[in-house]
Amino acid sequence: MLERCLGTHRVRQMQRAIRHGKITILCLFMTVIVLRGTIGAGKFGTPEQDLNELREFYTHRKRVEPHRVLEEVQTTTTTTTTTATNEDSSGSTNSNNYETFDVSKIFVHEGADEKPDPNKPYSLGPKISDWDEQRADWLKNNPDFPNFLGPTKPRVLLVTGSSPKPCENPVGDHYLLKSIKNKIDYCRIHGIEVFYNFALFDAEMAGFWAKLPLIRKLLLSHPEIEFLWWMDSDAMFTDMAFEVPWERYKDSNFVMHGWNEMVYDQKNWIGLNTGSFLLRNCQWSLDLLDAWAPMGPKGKVREDAGKILTRELKGRPVFEADDQSAMVYLLMTQRDKWGDKVYLENAYYLHGYWGILVDRYEEMIENYHPGFGDHRWPLVTHFVGCKPCGKFGDYPVERCLRQMDRAFNFGDNQILNMYGFEHSTLASKKVKRVRNESSNPIEVKDELGLLHPAYKAIKVSTSSS
Repeated sequence: MLERCLGTHRVRQMQRAIRHGKITILCLFMTVIVLRGTIGAGKFGTPEQDLNELREFYTHRKRVEPHRVLEEVQTTTTTTTTTATNEDSSGSTNSNNYETFDVSKIFVHEGADEKPDPNKPYSLGPKISDWDEQRADWLKNNPDFPNFLGPTKPRVLLVTGSSPKPCENPVGDHYLLKSIKNKIDYCRIHGIEVFYNFALFDAEMAGFWAKLPLIRKLLLSHPEIEFLWWMDSDAMFTDMAFEVPWERYKDSNFVMHGWNEMVYDQKNWIGLNTGSFLLRNCQWSLDLLDAWAPMGPKGKVREDAGKILTRELKGRPVFEADDQSAMVYLLMTQRDKWGDKVYLENAYYLHGYWGILVDRYEEMIENYHPGFGDHRWPLVTHFVGCKPCGKFGDYPVERCLRQMDRAFNFGDNQILNMYGFEHSTLASKKVKRVRNESSNPIEVKDELGLLHPAYKAIKVSTSSS
């Protein structure tokens, strides 16, 4: 019928077209099956989703790989040209390199400093004359926060700190970290709380004097604290087993390392040290801070006071007034007012000058043991003059940093020994095992008894309520 209507030749062409179409449809179907097995079906396996995924697959293959390579090149390049192109309109940079980034860009000082009244005498704060009464009432009304943790064990707050800005040399912050870690270890063992300060509470009292406004604020804010222990950031505990003889100071309000004859007789500016001291929370201490502070305001007041201190104190160089010299001057000129409550301690190293101690550590290890706190095993090693956070110190940098590492490791060995380890040498950060593991760990006692010292135990009352 078709042949008669269309002709034989035309019919054969149509038959060939139909056969080719069947083959084409079959090939297309097989192609879809293979591609779905390769890149996965769509969310619901619909043809529309398959088409979208096919389009995305081929687009991704063409464009993503070169884009990724370009991103890696931009991330790793350190050329000046690339850095310049990464700068935005505000002048900041998108570089991923911490070493080349100028960190000063993010440490900006927002807001203006308060301008003090030049005609008004400097004061740490409002005059307080009844602090002992206020504090006694607070302690009575807050029995859960006693100022003594035991019969002779006062509640103590150790206070230290550093500048809110990064150190002026790259390694300084690392040694500040070591120093605060060291202090935390000692305080954790001896049941002492820690306050680390970054803030400058009073712009007038910068430098040597920044501790005074901070100390006053903490005494008033923590009436439960019986003693505040100030410690400079460049001082480290090197006798973790030594407990301060608190009972010795029951009649004293201010304890510093020093010598009576050097302060009162020789008037020597290094007759005492204010890098590590104990101050009782009482009215007497607030009065002392008020008497101590007037030489501290920066500028002309501090410079003029420095001239007086250099003239009156033995061996003092010419420089602006510092808190240590001012304390020596205050005691030698007003001994009758303050001397009876000041204890100048030299039976142990509340402050120990590093220059005469660190080279003797091996001798101490060979002949003595922790717990003495004195020349046999110093409680504190103080790196006076090293200034690890500044650009320049009074001693060679290499000597200071090496000796600070030794002091840290000397103290840290007493912590590590609690767990069966110690540093390979006093100069090494690596540790070695000094005690084998035990299947009965409760029975293993650390040599110094620092894991559970008696002075850290809390006595629980057995009386019935």
